[in-house]
Amino acid sequence: MSNILNIEKSLSGQAWHWRATGADARDPDFRPDDLTDQLLIARGVAREDLARHKEPTIRAFLPDPSIFKDMQNAAQRICDAIEAQEKIVIYGDYDVDGATSAALLIRLLRDLGVEAGYYIPDRLMEGYGPSGEALVKLGQQGSDLVVTVDCGAMAYDALSQAKQSGLDVIVVDHHKCAAELPEALALVNPNRLDENDEAASHGHLAAVGVAFILAAEIVRTLRGREYFEKCSEPKLMKLLDIVALGTVADVAKIQGLNRAFVAQGLKVMAMRANVGISALIEVSGLNRAPMASDLGFALGPRINAGGRVGASDLGVRLLSTESREEAMAIALQLDHHNKERRAIEAMVQEEAEEMLAKQSNQAVVVLAGKGWHPGVIGIVAGRIKEKTGKPSIVIALDDEGVGKGSGRSINGVDLGAAIIGARELGLLVAGGGHAMAAGLTVNADNITALRAWLNDKLADDVGNAADGRALLCDAILSPRGLNPEFVDALDGAGPYGMGWPSPRIVTGPVRIIKCDIVGKDHVRAIVSGGDGASFKAMAFRQGESLLGQTLLHADKDKRFWLAGRAKIDDWGAQRKAELHIDDVAEA
Repeated sequence: MSNILNIEKSLSGQAWHWRATGADARDPDFRPDDLTDQLLIARGVAREDLARHKEPTIRAFLPDPSIFKDMQNAAQRICDAIEAQEKIVIYGDYDVDGATSAALLIRLLRDLGVEAGYYIPDRLMEGYGPSGEALVKLGQQGSDLVVTVDCGAMAYDALSQAKQSGLDVIVVDHHKCAAELPEALALVNPNRLDENDEAASHGHLAAVGVAFILAAEIVRTLRGREYFEKCSEPKLMKLLDIVALGTVADVAKIQGLNRAFVAQGLKVMAMRANVGISALIEVSGLNRAPMASDLGFALGPRINAGGRVGASDLGVRLLSTESREEAMAIALQLDHHNKERRAIEAMVQEEAEEMLAKQSNQAVVVLAGKGWHPGVIGIVAGRIKEKTGKPSIVIALDDEGVGKGSGRSINGVDLGAAIIGARELGLLVAGGGHAMAAGLTVNADNITALRAWLNDKLADDVGNAADGRALLCDAILSPRGLNPEFVDALDGAGPYGMGWPSPRIVTGPVRIIKCDIVGKDHVRAIVSGGDGASFKAMAFRQGESLLGQTLLHADKDKRFWLAGRAKIDDWGAQRKAELHIDDVAEA
């Protein structure tokens, strides 16, 4: 593979390669001026499928729900409960995916004439997933049917207790499954090991995406029962704002059906029909229609904040309420909790990085500390992963020596499968997840053994991922070409996110006009090209890195190539283009 501009080793130690390397990219008949086509093909879209991906719609990407195992059984039981006016409770996880999944089903059932209840476990007191005690208690309180969302795939003991108590439980999940499934009335999960290939191809869906497909099957089943002769049929498309929020915030791959969910969901969100999402947008300070990145960086963290600081049900309450007054009150409360979360996170981050500096080089980073707040360890694990380029697990130890851990992985390393393997070997009390993220419970005495086992298990995968590491780029343009019109044109192949990366452009050569530190460890530079054009460039959290130090102390005659994401700076009266730097190479 040829290097861009012959760059074999940048300041971050990477070669720069073109993202598109297939036959379409080399086709002499390919129109180089069609930017959207280029970007789509570079992300794996076949030429004959370009039209579908240029305008990703639900109709074009939604599969027949019946391809998923247990989907029809789940829908039939829920429809029975609807017609009999049984008491239904949605049991959700405490994060954004759990909150959106629960709110989606609550809103659907409300439209179908059933006011469903909800149960969100306390992150600190109950931990992840359904507990047998909670399920049995729900049955004793009169619940006829419980639907778990974003949890339950590995809840063997809890679901066994529920079954023995006579409570029907349906599991709607997307996390990794083991070969043996728990005792549920139905378990809908594209990541079941016994799924057919077509259903398994949707394993990248967030739980809210699986819940939406279940909603479609429920409506279809009721339609077949002539239920809508006496009431109007729900409009599922109006729920897509919730689906988009959960999909992006859960860092699901924005490919195929997920991309349609986000593209169409953003359109629904712009209409602000959901009063909870509208209030959240307002307190987040957004004065425009939300973009995909806003769901992950502005809206999602605020909903997550409730679960992280012990107010687990705020998210589902916000997303399911019909009261504007209640919605604003909850949104303000979540905004307050988010500020608390940031302060706690900063403390844990600092201590974790101090511990990291003392560790020897290992394939998998495992950090554990007493007194760390379990509500922020996932965020810190993600930051450590970005800093090291390695799978990272951060564990919060309590006074009894039990640790709650959260892990984040890198492309090419299936952390969820490894955690399940560690649990099966007895190294963990509990654990599970998916390829890019995992959660676990571990006794302090087993952390050293866990670290050693994970390093041995994943060393080859991490090494192969590092060997194949290269910065993938989509276009080269002159500094003058970095303008608002170009940035707007990039949106043609969006929305972007995990698995569907936003375009990375290369520009230069440029010299540094001015460079300084802003905020905490962010590098801001004003650069100028040989064509006389200048623009602002930002390198986030790079102040102490080789990249950041090189820019800060660059000689005025030194020239650089910059690679990064073109963004719009719309804070002033005039829209301007700027570059968010991913990497730098000497020209």
